[in-house]
Amino acid sequence: MAGGGGFRSTDRAAREREEDALAPAATRAAATRGRAVAEPEDPLRTAFERDRDRILHAKAFRRLKHKTQVFLNPDGDHFVTRLTHTLQVTQVARAIARALGLNETLAEAIALGHDVGHSPFGHIGEDAFAPYVPGGWHHAAQGVRIVEVLEHLNLTWEVRDGIRAHSWKISPPPATREGECVRYADRIAYLSHDALDAVRAGVLQAGDLPARAREVFGEPGSAMVGAMTDAVVQGSLADGAAVVMAPGPLAAMHELRAFMFRRVYASEAAAGQKQLAVDVIRRLVDHHLEHPGLIPATYRDTAADPVTQVVDHVSGMTDRFALATHDRLFGDDAAARTAPLLRRG
Repeated sequence: MAGGGGFRSTDRAAREREEDALAPAATRAAATRGRAVAEPEDPLRTAFERDRDRILHAKAFRRLKHKTQVFLNPDGDHFVTRLTHTLQVTQVARAIARALGLNETLAEAIALGHDVGHSPFGHIGEDAFAPYVPGGWHHAAQGVRIVEVLEHLNLTWEVRDGIRAHSWKISPPPATREGECVRYADRIAYLSHDALDAVRAGVLQAGDLPARAREVFGEPGSAMVGAMTDAVVQGSLADGAAVVMAPGPLAAMHELRAFMFRRVYASEAAAGQKQLAVDVIRRLVDHHLEHPGLIPATYRDTAADPVTQVVDHVSGMTDRFALATHDRLFGDDAAARTAPLLRRG
């Protein structure tokens, strides 16, 4: 529809019509399975555009800037945080989706929301909360709980499904090809930039990385991101039915991932910090179970059992808020023990 001057109207209906040109495997916003609570359509934005915007304005998204990606105590400003990781995943997911003719906006929305459920101190939280949650605690399930219950974002089924299954540990896998894009984008982003951070931190030398990974993908950083992204695009075009990485690069990526777990994520150097972080989280949980009145009413699901309410609160904390709360509750001795976890950068 024409507009005045140099503009033209591209409202929701127009953009939904543009999605007709996407690949057959793409998910159309007009064909969404809908929301848990029906809403009138927005006149300007598609359903997936509204979801993207709701996630960007969510409190849980804002808190990602002060949550750990890998390194709990970085000395510089250039280390990846959970927020910058999320933005990197979003860029890669959009690049893959666009190259394959998929719904770029759906991939973007899933990627922006994929880590909103993360606890303080990165994946350490999953070990810390496990004793309190039957079957274990996982950040993906908590992310769904945040968008469905704690912040009432009322997202579409497709975005919630993508958040639920963005981790390769989760079964069944995502129901959309855009969700599959985010799975690969997450792994591409964390392997390339965590390797770069490990070199920056002195944990690794660039030459320590597996020779095949360096040969196939190049050095950590933008070269590696680009090569891995291209390998997913080419692998998916060859497969024709699913978003996959080409077999040769996939083997190299698996080798790199195993190396990173051995030398970085599960290293002896990380073990000491991990136990400190686990202790902080568990002490906070136990204290709040004894004093449930400390949980703010604005972030509390009163219909949930007491343990779930406490885990919701503590898992939502940023690193620095968790440490400050811990040290305030438990005094100077506690502050001295947790000093190695404080950020200096």
